[in-house]
Amino acid sequence: MADEGDVLTNLDTQSSGNGADNRPTAGFISQYIKDLSVENPNAPGSFQWQDAPQIDLQFNIGANPVNDEVNEVELKINVTATCEQGPVYVIELLYAGLVGIRNLPDEQAHMFLFAEAPRILFPFARRVVADATRDLGYQPLMIDPIDFNGLYMQRLQQKQQEEAAAGSAGGGPGGDA
Repeated sequence: MADEGDVLTNLDTQSSGNGADNRPTAGFISQYIKDLSVENPNAPGSFQWQDAPQIDLQFNIGANPVNDEVNEVELKINVTATCEQGPVYVIELLYAGLVGIRNLPDEQAHMFLFAEAPRILFPFARRVVADATRDLGYQPLMIDPIDFNGLYMQRLQQKQQEEAAAGSAGGGPGGDA
């Protein structure tokens, strides 16, 4: 027989009188490669080039609502490697995930979509880029980890400063005489 405080006798730790699912929830439903372009424009000549390529890495994050509780988060990564002789390779990856969010305040949902979700997607997108460069015949490109939470907070502060500057520039007395 189970004791009074046993897990088996008290499965409903957050009781809701009407049985409604009102607890905050966020999680991934699926993740996938939405678009992948890989170019090796100067092969096989580029395999003979001796200078180390310059790597240009750019990334962007987007979120698009699918319905009231599901958003598609996109992590776009563009990599261009060039040498003096020309481009070595170009990789454009759009890695996406379907994220379900329910009962989260808008501020927390926004942070999850633009900071936490990309952090979770990144290692998988990083592997796709590494595999693509290896499959092109080069050393796998291992992209350094990215602090998406730090970038999110930095962008949020930057936006607040821009709004404050715009508010003080337009709100002061004066005008043209």
